Amino acid sequence: QVHLVESGGGSVQAGGSLTLSCVASGDISSDYSIGWFRQAPGKEREAVAALYTGGGGTYYAASVRGRFTISRDAAKNTLYLQMNNLKPEDTAMYYCAADLLAIVLHIDDSDYNVWGQGTQVTVSS
Repeated sequence: QVHLVESGGGSVQAGGSLTLSCVASGDISSDYSIGWFRQAPGKEREAVAALYTGGGGTYYAASVRGRFTISRDAAKNTLYLQMNNLKPEDTAMYYCAADLLAIVLHIDDSDYNVWGQGTQVTVSS
């Protein structure tokens, strides 16, 4: 069984930065798609950034492109999301999720089969 545990959320003022971390544990024997999703109150969950562990580029939502950076330390089985120039509209619960059956990068959250518990990010103006 695979588990994802996020950390790094918090409260910051607009323009500030945060780095989220997601540690994966368990039996992972092949490449997979993994990413960050967020959900704000009253809004649908959206993909923020994602990558495929076997390579092939990254995905960023238009709203975060140029401000957020997704990266992965394979040796530590850890996924990161560096968030700079945060805006109040970035306020949301952020989830790390993985599709262990994926053979390419994708952001269809209905196919993501492992989810972390989430970490709250609050940006004040």
